[in-house]
Amino acid sequence: MKKQNFAVIGLGRFGVSVAQELNDAGHDVMGLDISEDRVEDAEEFVTHALVADSTEEEALKSVGIRNFDCVIVAIGNDMQSSILTVLLLKELGVEKVIAKALNKHHGKVLEKVGADWIIYPERDMGQRVARQLLSPNVLNFIELSQDYNIEEIKIPLSMTNKSLRDLDLRAKYNVSAIAIVRNGDIIISPSPDQVIRREDILVVIGNREDLNHFSNLS
Repeated sequence: MKKQNFAVIGLGRFGVSVAQELNDAGHDVMGLDISEDRVEDAEEFVTHALVADSTEEEALKSVGIRNFDCVIVAIGNDMQSSILTVLLLKELGVEKVIAKALNKHHGKVLEKVGADWIIYPERDMGQRVARQLLSPNVLNFIELSQDYNIEEIKIPLSMTNKSLRDLDLRAKYNVSAIAIVRNGDIIISPSPDQVIRREDILVVIGNREDLNHFSNLS
């Protein structure tokens, strides 16, 4: 994966968590926050940590914010600062801005001022917990749209030692296998002759309703 430059604005729990994951993945990460204490706490998780007011245009310019591949606005409960920060980032020419929203109305405003991707951490976590409670075979999922997901699913016992051709997932369940996770390795675009093993994890894409049905097979 190509090394990228990220900036995370707002170093609360969510912002630090994002920054740490990006840093651990080998990317350059700059953390910004108006609180000196938060900046000090985050220094071990980022490449650079600076005290700055992201609602001040000159402060953003001084750190060269437009040179970052992506900026994540993870400001906590201050909606006004969050919205103004996103607006300034887009006006300064930042290509990709991801913003944390506190609620649906906040998200709509962030979208109108130019945010490229809105994240609802509490809602998304709630959905993830509920999904895994209702479908224990689902290990992880990515929401592609309102109707479609990519999901990692434990192989139903009835499907072990059969090839993808025999299973015919598309015709029978209206889902498509795009990868197989086997002993930590990933088989991308598995061939129809690939035989599924008991310990395999199947990565499938499809409509949520179809995936829900498929993931609850025994």
